[in-house]
Amino acid sequence: MYRHIALYRRSWPRLLELMYWPVLQMIVWGFVTAYLAGLQNNVASVAAGVLLGGVLLWEVAIRSQMGFAISFLEEIWSRNLGHVFVSPVRPLELVAGLVGMSMLRMFCGVIPAMFLAFALYGFGLWTIGPVLVLFFASLMMMGWAVALGVTALILRHGAGAEPLAWSVLFGLTPFAAVFYPVSVLPDWLQPFAYMIPAAHVFEGMRAALLQGVVAWGHLAAAFALNLVWLAGMGWLFLRQFQGARVRGALLNIGE
Repeated sequence: MYRHIALYRRSWPRLLELMYWPVLQMIVWGFVTAYLAGLQNNVASVAAGVLLGGVLLWEVAIRSQMGFAISFLEEIWSRNLGHVFVSPVRPLELVAGLVGMSMLRMFCGVIPAMFLAFALYGFGLWTIGPVLVLFFASLMMMGWAVALGVTALILRHGAGAEPLAWSVLFGLTPFAAVFYPVSVLPDWLQPFAYMIPAAHVFEGMRAALLQGVVAWGHLAAAFALNLVWLAGMGWLFLRQFQGARVRGALLNIGE
């Protein structure tokens, strides 16, 4: 973690990049919600808050996943992965460090966007209440699980799998019920949507914003699914890591 923190400490473009996309997303969607709120329609005003809340919470998952995956890619791009494992660092310790960097990167990106949303549009995500902490935790866990799967593919397929670090979660957006309820999806697709932890989080977010209640059933389902996702992706990562070690790919994976 110190190795990565030192990079950000001496590079303002890296620090700017942490906040750039969350703030940009919030501003674009904030103008959309401001337009909806100005339609003199109670439904539109409520939908505006739900949309902006979805944008900010989805950034938690995206920044967590990308923070983990990009920190791993930094080791590959700098030809440092082999050096890391010449040291006594174990694979699980590397994962723990990447999780730590993921949390730092996520908070540096999302927290400014949250306060800017309040300053520009009067929307405070914290009005959801203490359950917001559980929403954050669940979405971070999902981001880590997806990142473990992406890094496993990078260990197996090398540079050809690197674009997945930017695209996987965006591909899940239509099925994660970020901006609309799961009930909007076709009947045959809804069971698949409920296998995504984020779908339960966003159903819970809408219940909190629209009805003022905590959907404990959805929260429990989200955390249970996250544990399954983390166990499966963790196993895949360790298996591919061992395979890369046997093939000697840790030394030339970036070539």
